[in-house]
Amino acid sequence: MAIKAVVFDLDGTLVSFNIDYRTVRVEVKNLLVAESVPASVLSTGESIFEMLKKTEIFLKNNSKPAKVMEGLRRKSLAIAEKYEVEAAKSTKLLSGVLDTLKALKKMNLKIGLCTVNGEKSVDYILQRFKLTDFFDAVVPRNRVKNVKPHYEHLEATLEALEVEADEAIVVGDGIGDMRSAKELKVIAVGLPTGVSSQKELMGSGANYIITSLADLPTLIESINKTIT
Repeated sequence: MAIKAVVFDLDGTLVSFNIDYRTVRVEVKNLLVAESVPASVLSTGESIFEMLKKTEIFLKNNSKPAKVMEGLRRKSLAIAEKYEVEAAKSTKLLSGVLDTLKALKKMNLKIGLCTVNGEKSVDYILQRFKLTDFFDAVVPRNRVKNVKPHYEHLEATLEALEVEADEAIVVGDGIGDMRSAKELKVIAVGLPTGVSSQKELMGSGANYIITSLADLPTLIESINKTIT
């Protein structure tokens, strides 16, 4: 099948999002420990989503009601959202983003956004840089139970775009983007402009590597020629 849609990551792919992740993790860990989750179970070296998964397992093993976990998840994500909204005010659009989005639209491709950032900061960024109209579907973490690298997040984005896995391409700077794409057999394009190196992206399932978003339209045209 020819490529009909492109799914982008946000932070590190389209914008430089200067959020203090370590501070967020420390605050979330302190919150969870204050709610009787053993400090030894948690690590500030992992994402808040990984900490929440471990917290859920701990609470289930100790027969705590589901509403306890729901409350902790809500409070944890509120901490993250506070820092995200603040960081969104100083974030910068990465080079080539606007021209690339325009080119993709001229190619009649659907464009989606699949991001672990919260809805408030995502909406703020899209409006600030006047990008909202480029996207046919935006799926922040609020819209799914399990964020990437879990396949559910990307799957929800594909459903919103109304395309099949073999009709889409994923573009991201993180291994989570590559792993979720690989899980669903979606073509994965790694962009080593953010948290992951080219080697890490390839090792996590990237089918292609581009060093600039400006190369994406040409890559898609090449893929479509190969397919057809």
